[in-house]
Amino acid sequence: MKASQSYQALLAGLLLLNLLVGCQPKPVPSIADQLGRVWQAQTVKEGDLLVYTLGGSGNVKPGYINFRLDLSQPGVVKLKDIDGRLLTGTWTVSTDNRRLLLSGLNPRPTNTDGSIDYYIVEVPTTTSLKLERTAESRKTGNSLNQYGLIPE
Repeated sequence: MKASQSYQALLAGLLLLNLLVGCQPKPVPSIADQLGRVWQAQTVKEGDLLVYTLGGSGNVKPGYINFRLDLSQPGVVKLKDIDGRLLTGTWTVSTDNRRLLLSGLNPRPTNTDGSIDYYIVEVPTTTSLKLERTAESRKTGNSLNQYGLIPE
């Protein structure tokens, strides 16, 4: 009977080991991987006012057609905002994956230290990125802007 008990203990141990190894979480692509592309504006809200919709004929601010957020190079950002001015710098994602941080922007945006931060409103996908500025934009009348972005 001892051999039978040893055999059962061995089987139970192997079964437990198989469960532990088989239940390892699968690696999830980082948010940074999802962001690495060139984004264009699909919708833009300045405060509570929808001012731009891609393809819309009655856009209050049609200049957003030129908006580009280029995150295609790891750590390197190129931002073309509503005024068409190209800013370059670096980008990172906060450790909690809730903010996109642009820093070292040149030329430096007005009334900033060279940084623009965005809340990541929804988990990004390869086809959609929803951002909201963490601080008011002087360019748009001191509004907090929300961007619905799609790949270029």
